Parts: sequence; structure tokens; C-alpha cells
Amino acid sequence: MQNFEDLETYQCAFRFQQSIFKISQEWPQGEIYSLTDQIRRSSRSIGANLAEAWAKRSYPAHFFE
Repeated sequence: MQNFEDLETYQCAFRFQQSIFKISQEWPQGEIYSLTDQIRRSSRSIGANLAEAWAKRSYPAHFFE
């Protein structure tokens, strides 16, 4: 594996993020700034957290106190 995008987990998270976005487009307009925004941000955070962890894996001090 060369980067985090090669991870099967990241690929699943990306597909999940895309499906959440498509589904949330069908929700009522009244939800666009509350529930819709919150669920879209949370689905994006999965991939972001995986990318951050991938970057930190090369720093042994990150895993030991």
C-alpha cells in the first residue's frame, strides 16, 4: 500500500460518503442547515480520520507516551 486511498476501509468510507450525500439531497429543505449538514460532515470525517491516522503512522512517538 502506497497511501491511505489504497485501504479497503477508506474506499468503503468514500462510497458511504457519496451515498449519504445523494440520499441527503432528497431531504426536505427545512433540514438543509441542521440535520443534513451534520450528517454530511460526519460521513466525511471517517475518511479524514483514516487519512490523518495514515500520516501519523510513521511517527513512533505518536503511539507511545
